Amino acid sequence: MSKKVIRVGSRDSVLAMWQTQFVIDRLQEVTDQYAFEIVSLKTKGDKILDVSLAKIGDKGLFTKELEVGLLEGQIDFAVHSMKDMPTVLPEGLQISSLLKRHNPADVLISEKYDSFAQLPQGAKVGTSSLRRKAQLLHVRPDLDIHDLRGNLQTRMRKMKEEQFDGIILAAAGVERLGWQEQITEELSHEICLPAVSQGVIGVETRCDGPEIIALVQLVNDAETEQCVLAERALLKSLEGGCQIPIGAYARLEGQNLILEGLVGSLDGSVVIRDQISGPADMAEQLGQNLALRLAAEGGQAILDEIRMELNP
Repeated sequence: MSKKVIRVGSRDSVLAMWQTQFVIDRLQEVTDQYAFEIVSLKTKGDKILDVSLAKIGDKGLFTKELEVGLLEGQIDFAVHSMKDMPTVLPEGLQISSLLKRHNPADVLISEKYDSFAQLPQGAKVGTSSLRRKAQLLHVRPDLDIHDLRGNLQTRMRKMKEEQFDGIILAAAGVERLGWQEQITEELSHEICLPAVSQGVIGVETRCDGPEIIALVQLVNDAETEQCVLAERALLKSLEGGCQIPIGAYARLEGQNLILEGLVGSLDGSVVIRDQISGPADMAEQLGQNLALRLAAEGGQAILDEIRMELNP
């Protein structure tokens, strides 16, 4: 008897396809009832590479086409990097599974220097992230930071062609593609707090598909789910998209959840940083509470100013 075919939506980048295959492999380890077919789609964020992400706007920049495919029934579920996911999903869709988190850190890749500390005065550094830019400039105001777009292969090529002293990438993507040996240094969270949900692969489904929801739940990681819930609650409460300088990282210690968050100005001159802890089963509330605290400490004024600057 032939198996039921599940159509899995993915962006068509090498990393996205790796992540999608990873989800399929995990599912095939726990059930042999289904066959899986990858349907690749190019998103708006993949097509526009000559404009900074912040200027394009980020509502579903790397997710919308996949979500349309879901809603129209072209695919049965979609695989995403959770750091790309808006905090408000289209009606009828939900995140139904979060796989165990990979390394959430940011890393420096440099062919010239052995560490972040060794980067010389005025070093040319590439990143596509305002969050990274704000934090790096806060620690090193002397750095000459340039916008760097494209997939990992493109960014590595540009580093050579455009003579960057270093580029900053998410550890998870570099390690998933087997490029660990390219990493010069993993940046501590004191230097660069990760993006919300960085290192987490998420699975999005239709709300009215109980069979698919039950299937993808087989690979859900409960600890990751609680941490992501806290981080995304913070982001949603601050009304920040993935192109606003907001960082957050949650971790569990027993039944306790510790959440650290920050809001930074674009030039890095001001970084508001705080943390909160409490029962893990109150993850969402903890995220909301820390957001309120960061906003009151000056984060709201920074975010209002940034929105004016990006959307005059």
